[in-house]
Amino acid sequence: QVRLVESGGGLVQAGGSLRLSCTASGTGFSTDAVGWYRQTPGKQRELVAIIRSGSGTDYADSVKGRFTISRDNVKKMIDLQMNSLKPDDTGVYYCYLRRFAAGYWGQGTQVTVSS
Repeated sequence: QVRLVESGGGLVQAGGSLRLSCTASGTGFSTDAVGWYRQTPGKQRELVAIIRSGSGTDYADSVKGRFTISRDNVKKMIDLQMNSLKPDDTGVYYCYLRRFAAGYWGQGTQVTVSS
């Protein structure tokens, strides 16, 4: 079983930065795909960034050049550095881990960007 716990959300002005962290507990981690999704009211949860099990990364077009995802396999952590934040980045951010056919989610952390 995998448990994911996020931290680092909050309120920030447009143009500012935030760093989200996610800590995983349980067995495994280094070969799992890990990532961040976000959701706003009335919209589906969308991919923000992901590190595939083969270490390649993908980003949503809307965050390319502003967000950076990273992982620490020793500490079992997934970080999302968010720079040049925009009001459209507001939402609940969820940490995600995929192991074979199973997906695991954190409880979510709120990010609010004021204009």
